[in-house]
Amino acid sequence: MSRRRVAIKDKWKLKKWYQVIAPPVFGGALLGTTPADDPLKLIGRVMEVTLYDITGDLTQVHVRLYFQIIEVQDTKAITRFKGHELSRDYMRSLIRRKSSKIQGIFDVVTKDGYKLRITAVTLTSYRCKTSQKRAIRKVMRDIISSQVPQMTFDEVIQAMIFGKFSQEIAEAARKIYPIRKVEIYKSKLLEIPSPEGPKPATVVSPLMFKR
Repeated sequence: MSRRRVAIKDKWKLKKWYQVIAPPVFGGALLGTTPADDPLKLIGRVMEVTLYDITGDLTQVHVRLYFQIIEVQDTKAITRFKGHELSRDYMRSLIRRKSSKIQGIFDVVTKDGYKLRITAVTLTSYRCKTSQKRAIRKVMRDIISSQVPQMTFDEVIQAMIFGKFSQEIAEAARKIYPIRKVEIYKSKLLEIPSPEGPKPATVVSPLMFKR
């Protein structure tokens, strides 16, 4: 008695590739492609790229950006900025002996209702006193916490990623102690605005993408 052969479906052949698109604040750049057999399965996926991948500027390769897919339009997956982080190798390269590192973590809300956690780091030219560290941390807090509520989400992204906050903190902190470098080391989107009130920004693990 002959056995019936069962046709095995190739799951990869059933999947469709979608283009992952950056938000308008990053010029709607193509971030990469990702497969799915159902476009609804794309919602929530997170993609990591470097700023260099978007701008082509090799000096920005250490800036890691995270984007989350929030909508699918035909073959395009639309994303929202999820946060950023500077590479550990880059941050290690900034550390010097006989100098001080001052870090501040601040939760802030933009003018249009997005809640973010921003981590700023200031590196001094020489080792400074505890009182000077406190004063520099206050400068970081004052600049970030006073400016963010007056800015839109997109404006805050630009100020973090392209150096506006770092430059203003450095200028103010130099009145306290010689400053070598200021970086907005990390940011994370915590809540998004909605008609029913703020909603937590969903966090999922990065899945497979093709660039």
